[in-house]
Amino acid sequence: MTTRALSYREWLARSLARALLADARQPGGTAPDALRARAAATLGADPPWLKPFAEALGNRSQATWRRTDLPALAKAIHDMPELDLAFAQDDLPRVRRIILRPAEMLPRPMGLDHFALPHVPTLSELAQWLELDPERLAWLTSAAQGFREPDAAGARPASHYRYQLQPKRLGGLRLLEIPKADLKRVQRRILDDLLQHVPVHEAAHGFVQGRSVASHAAAHAGKEVVIGFDLCDFFASVRASRVHATWRTLGYPEGVARALTALCTHRTDSAVVERLRDDGGLDWLGARRLAAPHLPQGSPCSPALANLCAFRLDLRLEGLAWVFGATYTRYADDLVFSGPASLRSQFTALRAWVGGIAADEGFTLHPRKVRCMPQHRQQRVTGVVVNQKANAPREDFDRLKAVLHQCVLHGPTGQNRARVSDFRGHLLGHIAWIGQFNHGRKVRLMRLFDRIEWPQVTTHMTTQITPHTTQPPS
Repeated sequence: MTTRALSYREWLARSLARALLADARQPGGTAPDALRARAAATLGADPPWLKPFAEALGNRSQATWRRTDLPALAKAIHDMPELDLAFAQDDLPRVRRIILRPAEMLPRPMGLDHFALPHVPTLSELAQWLELDPERLAWLTSAAQGFREPDAAGARPASHYRYQLQPKRLGGLRLLEIPKADLKRVQRRILDDLLQHVPVHEAAHGFVQGRSVASHAAAHAGKEVVIGFDLCDFFASVRASRVHATWRTLGYPEGVARALTALCTHRTDSAVVERLRDDGGLDWLGARRLAAPHLPQGSPCSPALANLCAFRLDLRLEGLAWVFGATYTRYADDLVFSGPASLRSQFTALRAWVGGIAADEGFTLHPRKVRCMPQHRQQRVTGVVVNQKANAPREDFDRLKAVLHQCVLHGPTGQNRARVSDFRGHLLGHIAWIGQFNHGRKVRLMRLFDRIEWPQVTTHMTTQITPHTTQPPS
């Protein structure tokens, strides 16, 4: 990947921006005289054009200066008409010295400023926080890992991910991009100690502590009309540029934001993309999404980052729902609106607006996964029936009850047709799923479960007698 060379005007603007930001957060650091002095120190001279240049920048508000970083200020300086005066002279301005400022966190937007997020303004502090050697961090974030193609000899760059292809319920293959142990530990640290402390939009119910499929469905219980949409390739649609913007919004400097983005995004191997295309379940647009750095489905960080990156999508769709007199929630890629009977006649308009907003935010509606469910039909939200109240479908309860009954009569071994490794835990999970909506059904299912005779596991144990001690054995 090549980098465009800076023009002389761009290089001058960047050099001046470095000097002006050096003491911008000190008292009086953005006054015109202070700005002019630092610019003059950079140029080794004080030409007449510096005075109107410094006065124009000195008129910027303190709030603007607090949110200004090097790329933004360099671009602003590059576009200033006052800089034209510097190039109207016979002698071009020359940069005599580079004035650097220490890296520091940027202020976060109002509402996020009181959350305790890790203070990591530099790459060395990021490596220390992640408990990595700087060289290891550089290896995990190297751009070559994501963009280098095989050379003529067939050598491939080191990959930090392994791939799994799983069959979808309606056909095709689902791609899981699972980070290897070292990167997964780093991503888990980012999730637990950073992302979990950042609130998401109230409409987001997927992968959010205290919210679930049940809360997502309950928001639409007893409504006259329920309308559902699905987003295509939800995680792959979140590009690295949007993830990078999220880190910058949280106050992390450019270098740290780039490193965090590299740790949390991935570019799918071309051979895997071709395999998915050969299967017929991946169109050209989907292949393009995977070929660019994106949130990988399988990373611990991806759900939380996807919710943060979809904040504006949720904000706009919630406003749209208010206009239509409806309620809106989202569970990952599942968008649901519900409201009065009039919503059914407005379905075409609602669909057009939702599709337009989703496209504007970088997402695409799945054309075959649109549901308009009036109350005289069964209304389902993520598999939960919501006609009167949120409840598991009756057929799910009947099916599980029949399996448990067969386990009681003939033993559990022959009933594990899916060859689940922990069949006992599998059954308990299904009982818990149904029981969260209907306690009476849970009681009935547990009575059957408690009558199952599970085979005894024979183990050979060696008993070792140790003297009594006040400390636990090591």
